[in-house]
Amino acid sequence: MLRETIRSLAEAKIAPHAAAVDEEGRFPREALDALVASDLHAVHVPEEYGGAGADALATVIVIEEVARVCGSSSLIPAVNKLGSLPVILSGSEDLKKKYLGPLAKGDAMFSYALSEPDAGSDAAGMKTKAVRDGDFWVLNGVKRWITNAGESEYYTVMAVTDPTKRSKGISAFVVEKSDEGVSFGAPEKKLGIKGSPTREVYLDNVRIPADRMIGEEGTGFATAMKTLDHTRITIAAQAIGIAQGALDYAKGYVQERKQFGKPIGDFQGVQFMLADMAMKLEAARQLTYAAAAKSERLDGDLTFFGAAAKCFASDVAMEVTTDAVQLLGGYGYTRDYPVERMMRDAKITQIYEGTNQVQRIVMARNLP
Repeated sequence: MLRETIRSLAEAKIAPHAAAVDEEGRFPREALDALVASDLHAVHVPEEYGGAGADALATVIVIEEVARVCGSSSLIPAVNKLGSLPVILSGSEDLKKKYLGPLAKGDAMFSYALSEPDAGSDAAGMKTKAVRDGDFWVLNGVKRWITNAGESEYYTVMAVTDPTKRSKGISAFVVEKSDEGVSFGAPEKKLGIKGSPTREVYLDNVRIPADRMIGEEGTGFATAMKTLDHTRITIAAQAIGIAQGALDYAKGYVQERKQFGKPIGDFQGVQFMLADMAMKLEAARQLTYAAAAKSERLDGDLTFFGAAAKCFASDVAMEVTTDAVQLLGGYGYTRDYPVERMMRDAKITQIYEGTNQVQRIVMARNLP
């Protein structure tokens, strides 16, 4: 029922704007409005804070179905979970009440600020600092590659509070867009997901109350890593949705396109391509759903399964979307058809929330 609801909403309210959002590189306001109106913009927020209380699998299905029509728009529910999960996992009760309520209502979006110009895969090498000043913390630094930066009201920001302790000297904070000293760089000019702004976040003597720290001092990095165990599954879901959209389009196209007197879908070479695409996509989906169930149960092997789902699903998405472009031939290479957009959108799923090379390191260290 959830899948049917989100699919019909996505096809009616989000799909018609997907090409324009990509072409114009603008935030998909129509998608946000439609998702908020149906209470699907942040389904993971627990009921006690005004949310829908959706489990990890339901959240995956929402992201997957939105991504099937528009990769950029699927980052609204995905990044709302990424940004707010540190608060859900480690935040005080007061912090949860203050920030999850507006998120659940649709009054605010939540972004996640971990990466920096010199700290990507090596996130523990970050330089953003937070210095205690009485009942306040003062933050200074630059965060890079921040999804939905400038659109989101709230940011989970990781900063160094004790430079002598490396990862154990990093703490997490909630920073608000309206805090004095917060500003944003120009939107990055990206290959894909052009409707989701990616910008630098500048923190210039940003003074925030001490009670905006998420969890205890020095636990920020552990919270960040625990968050990614859960949210990598949402990137797997995004990858599956993009790939499904491309497969669906290619499937329809090969029935209509005729060469040598018959539909190209009647040729065995084309049939084998479609069979492989569907088979790999279904394998990725099952792995992702299994990982989502583990996320919900907090299973001990979640770290492996989260990394495996993200890595496998994103590799499959790149392969499936590339093959979809191939199946459309010259038409696939033009912007008149959606598969080239899907191929461009799929690429980022192999890179963000930990590159697939990093996922393989994570898997190797956490073999079940």
